[in-house]
Amino acid sequence: MTSADTPARAPKGRSFLTSPVLLWGAVAWVALNLAALSLAGGYLPFDRPALAGFPFAAQMAVPTIGMIQIFAMMGLVWRLTRRRAPVDMAARAPEKRRAAWETAGLLAYAMLGQAGGWLVGPALGYRAFSFHLAGTLVGCSRLASPGEAITWCVYNFIVFAVIPYVWFRRRYSNLQLNLTSVAPMSDAFVILVVGAVEGATEFLTLPGITKLSPHALMLAGPLSFLLFFFGAVLPTMVLIYAILLPRYMKLTGSVTATAILGGLTYAVMHLVEGWSSFASPRDTLLSLIFVFLTYTSPGMFKAYFTLRTGNAWAHAIGYHAFAPHVIVDAPMIAHVFGIE
Repeated sequence: MTSADTPARAPKGRSFLTSPVLLWGAVAWVALNLAALSLAGGYLPFDRPALAGFPFAAQMAVPTIGMIQIFAMMGLVWRLTRRRAPVDMAARAPEKRRAAWETAGLLAYAMLGQAGGWLVGPALGYRAFSFHLAGTLVGCSRLASPGEAITWCVYNFIVFAVIPYVWFRRRYSNLQLNLTSVAPMSDAFVILVVGAVEGATEFLTLPGITKLSPHALMLAGPLSFLLFFFGAVLPTMVLIYAILLPRYMKLTGSVTATAILGGLTYAVMHLVEGWSSFASPRDTLLSLIFVFLTYTSPGMFKAYFTLRTGNAWAHAIGYHAFAPHVIVDAPMIAHVFGIE
């Protein structure tokens, strides 16, 4: 172990829940929900076939139910890692001034990359690209074509994974980028437990994969894994949880603030989703609010998972690559590529 993995003053397990930052986050969460209720007027204008049959109240409740589940999953990760020497994530980042410049620069680059996807997609006859392929998790009325799916994957992989990694790897080691495990056996155990719990939850609540024929499952499952692994999992892992997370920790000195910033960054990278509606100012504002309500909580969990293990691969494998992007999305990929 290096000094980056044996902090002199490691954060306590309960510090996450006792931080005043969490109170402000809860206030913001309530405010966003109240704003959405006021704007919606009993109807959400989103293209989400998987939720279309839900009553309005249930659709409004889904993000908060998801947030409750996320806190339960955080508790599980804390329980599984409580006897490990906590990782000093801040020690993996440069000094504060440089960390601030790198953070600002990378966030600006990420927004330019996202805006590029909004231009490249339509220029090629597709929809605007986001961190998710149109139809991911909730379906959509017009699925992506095979060309759109592959182009989206290649664009995201190059812009949000390859270029940032190559740039930062010149100066920082894989350990400093949270890409090396300091406790492989412990990480493997946590990954298996989290993956099993989350996979079972998704399988029971969204069992669409059970409707695939054995032939379709054998083809669509691996294809879904590959498309989302390179198009969503690696971009998310590299951009946010390998590079930005140590810098957030250096700048804030707070586990809670770092986890929340990780969640907010994850949400910001989904500003234009396949289900969003921009038909009016009201629809646009509702779509943006629901981006934050939908993606902040899983982004927080990925951050907390990485903070506890010091290994960005842990969340990528245990809470992203298979669940949900194979368990939930394999049926969509089968439709996209005409697999029966």
